[in-house]
Amino acid sequence: MIIVSGASRGLGKAITERLKEKGEKVVGLARSVNGLSIEAIECDVCNYDSVKNASRKVKQLKQPVKAFVNAAGVASMNMAVTTDKSTVQKLIQTNLVGTIYCCQLFAPIMLRQKHGIFINFSTIAVALALKGESVYAASKAGVESFSRTFAREMADFNVRVNCIAPGPIQTDLLKGITDTQIKKITSQQVIPKKFQKSDVCDLVELLLDERASSLSGQVLNIGGV
Repeated sequence: MIIVSGASRGLGKAITERLKEKGEKVVGLARSVNGLSIEAIECDVCNYDSVKNASRKVKQLKQPVKAFVNAAGVASMNMAVTTDKSTVQKLIQTNLVGTIYCCQLFAPIMLRQKHGIFINFSTIAVALALKGESVYAASKAGVESFSRTFAREMADFNVRVNCIAPGPIQTDLLKGITDTQIKKITSQQVIPKKFQKSDVCDLVELLLDERASSLSGQVLNIGGV
């Protein structure tokens, strides 16, 4: 069984659909589970008790958990001085704190199994220090640091932790972002093009494969830096 947070939209939905196509049993976590075609649990990753309740429900399914994909997230492209307080709090709480809560509360399942995989999400904006994404990048830089250290904490229990850092991907997070802005970002990548949700799904599949068993504590920048 693979758990995917943020399963109702964007990358989370795309990953969920891909894994389902591949024959995996997927359980989605989302604030609203209406319309989801998979087994799903209502969960707000920003809320500790909500994540704890979701982990309890997963335990009640009494099935091995192969992996947890932390795909829930929000973005904002604003200069730090023009980012309002509520946006700062939302970015940090969803992207960083939400990832930590999910790892904290679902890790015990994998520790008991003595195997498992966590896949977290960052952004290429961290490595490229992109102008206008300072607060968003800060929330994701925290995810990268947490993932590297958490990987070391989980290593003795055969639990791998890696982080995917995409550039601009066509999801709701790009609403309001112009093609010119996107090209300015992609031009700084080693491979200067906009990648698709399918490319992210490919990388998720790779990290879930046993052939990637030597990888842990890594941040994989899609497009390269």
